[in-house]
Amino acid sequence: MASPYHLSSIILVLVLVTASAWDEEEKKTFIVQVQHDAKPSIFPTHRHWYESSLGEATSIIHTYQTVFHGFSATLSGAEVANLESLSHVIALIPEQVRQLHTTRSPHFLGLNTADRAGLLKETDFGSDLVIGLIDTGISPESQSFNDRDLGLPPPDWKGQCVAGKGFPPTSCNRKLIGARYFCGGYEATNGKMNETLEYRSPRDSDGHGTHTASIAAGRYVFPASTMGYAMGMAAGMAPKARLAVYKVCWKGGCYDSDILAAFDAAVADGVDVVSLSVGGVVVPYHLDIIAVGAFGASEAGVFVSASAGNGGPGGLTVTNVAPWMTSVGAGSIDRDFPADVILGNGKVIGGVSVYDGPGLSPGRLYQLVYAGSDGYSSSLCLEDSLDPKSVRGKIVVCDRGVISRPAKGQVVKNAGGVAMILTNGPFDGEGLVADCHVLPATSVGSAGGDQIRRYISLASQLRSPPTATIVFKGTRLGVKPAPKVASFSARGPNPVSPEILKPDVIAPGLNILAAWPTTIPPSSLPSDHRTTDFNILSGTSMACPHVSGLAALLKAAHPDWSPAAIRSALITTAYTLDNGGGTLLDESTGNVSSVFDYGAGHVHPEKAINPGLVYDISSYDYVDFLCNSNYTAQNIRVITRKAADCSGAKRAGHAANLNYPSLSAVFQQYGKQGTRISTHFIRTVTNVGDPNSLYRVTVAPPADTEVTVEPDTLAFRRLGQKLNFLVRVQTRQVKLSPGSSTVKTGSIVWSDAKHTVTAPLVVTMHQPL
Repeated sequence: MASPYHLSSIILVLVLVTASAWDEEEKKTFIVQVQHDAKPSIFPTHRHWYESSLGEATSIIHTYQTVFHGFSATLSGAEVANLESLSHVIALIPEQVRQLHTTRSPHFLGLNTADRAGLLKETDFGSDLVIGLIDTGISPESQSFNDRDLGLPPPDWKGQCVAGKGFPPTSCNRKLIGARYFCGGYEATNGKMNETLEYRSPRDSDGHGTHTASIAAGRYVFPASTMGYAMGMAAGMAPKARLAVYKVCWKGGCYDSDILAAFDAAVADGVDVVSLSVGGVVVPYHLDIIAVGAFGASEAGVFVSASAGNGGPGGLTVTNVAPWMTSVGAGSIDRDFPADVILGNGKVIGGVSVYDGPGLSPGRLYQLVYAGSDGYSSSLCLEDSLDPKSVRGKIVVCDRGVISRPAKGQVVKNAGGVAMILTNGPFDGEGLVADCHVLPATSVGSAGGDQIRRYISLASQLRSPPTATIVFKGTRLGVKPAPKVASFSARGPNPVSPEILKPDVIAPGLNILAAWPTTIPPSSLPSDHRTTDFNILSGTSMACPHVSGLAALLKAAHPDWSPAAIRSALITTAYTLDNGGGTLLDESTGNVSSVFDYGAGHVHPEKAINPGLVYDISSYDYVDFLCNSNYTAQNIRVITRKAADCSGAKRAGHAANLNYPSLSAVFQQYGKQGTRISTHFIRTVTNVGDPNSLYRVTVAPPADTEVTVEPDTLAFRRLGQKLNFLVRVQTRQVKLSPGSSTVKTGSIVWSDAKHTVTAPLVVTMHQPL
């Protein structure tokens, strides 16, 4: 298929200002990496040593000693220049500000408490594992975090319950066994926080952290619903897993120096899984503090799950793409909340909503108005943009964008409108997100929005007032087809390493019910005085903790598995067919989706527990990958905290030979059309299934591509045995316009009588500009 992105986009081009280029007087926050073992003995602690290199007016924000060695501080240009001149200073990394990637899903995933066997029962619901949530904190009184029937925390747990405003020491229990907060980086940039709006403690003043924590490891709670919607049993993926929360996100965002401090503490505390539903601008790995922190965590045996981002449906939008972390996109589940628009001409346009207040009068049609006739601001229903004379008593049509969807409803309500229809723009397509609105409101797709605006225009020309109503239908179960790739879910290809397929997988992330602080209204609007114990949110933020919880269950079932082995099990057992038997669809277009949308596919927990074979990766393999990706020894040292030796990397061949459970060949076309081009992949699989097993390969080659696998059978004689195979890929150059590309997909499948181990195969061809 022809790809919508261009070659100039696929190669990450970064204009980086060197640290020493800052103005002498201007101050900026940096994370400073230091040679840890170079501390002179005259300094009692590393902190004292670090402070000796700084001016008297400069204070250290955080020190790091587990996943990173060094400190963070707000520095002037002169201080930066001084630090760069010191032999023991390895790197200065400018701070980034990250943003949040803002129940029926356990049932949809096949995790049923009534099963006598299966992943939940085999792992005692994850009771001996600790999931660390790096997020906005937690609301500890939620019933999702009760500790009934839980034993003592794991004996090697070293975490703390740090008390603070609204969070007494008794907030922790045998479920929530650790809680910390990190705000130094946030306050270094923004000044002291406003404690009338935020809690200087692990308490959640946003709701996001509470929601994600309960998705990962919430206890069984019944009944659970959001104002009557999605009524049923709420439960996380690993209901007995322990939780440790690390609050790093505040009103002004999530700052790198605080995120790195959270990684450092979480690994030192002894978490088994880190869940991070936060992301930002994609940069090379040595400048990406999340990638740096995740490498240290992975090296310590900690699985890191991160949200892929909400920049979809456009290509090249995926974030958190380092190969040592698992990047999770979002899919729908088989439940929705229909709220249909009925126009005066009888046409019905499907929409979704979570609204529990007084509805519109049954059988009555209300006058319909599109606010966009008065200008750009009014089309988006921005604050104070609507003329009360034009909208009073009417249903108002608003376009998505700029402010939150529920906030638009408040603007309509304040202006006297009786209801709102929220329409997607062309970029959002047909992807629909249900919101807790403050007035009767529904969201419709781009095509539906166009129909409504055409109807309004035509009715106005005929001098017949356009009319409509909204019919709320509650909760609908058994929706087909499902899952679909959520419209907002960020897409590949990987902008840093095209040889590594990202996202890795998708998981439920659309309209997910989970715990919510009762102190925060469901719409998150100050004017909303409703309360709820559970809320329905959407985002890759919600997909990520599904995988975090599943990783905890897999770690409980297989304590000896590495983070890479766990990721491999999730990737090679993922599925790409929906509940109607068709290929997963793209929610934004209704068309068939691709590997750049869903990675290997949708996670399948019950198969992941017994994948048969895994593609394992060591820290040395990642170093070879970085060497072959043209990172310098200095760059690699920033990531790995060790001097890098790239002399052996040539044996790995090229970056795509990292032992990843997907294969991505990227060809630059420099010859004539029809010229043969080829590459190869070397992979190693480890037997984790039956001791004596024979696997045979099935190749589904990408179109117009020859693929051979040698050998075509793998005979294992024991558990833990590793065997290698070689994949050769050969194709011909095709006619492409300059700067364009084409992508073709297939798969390499190893199977015995019991297991099917699938690795996606992607061939991308670029025509240089």
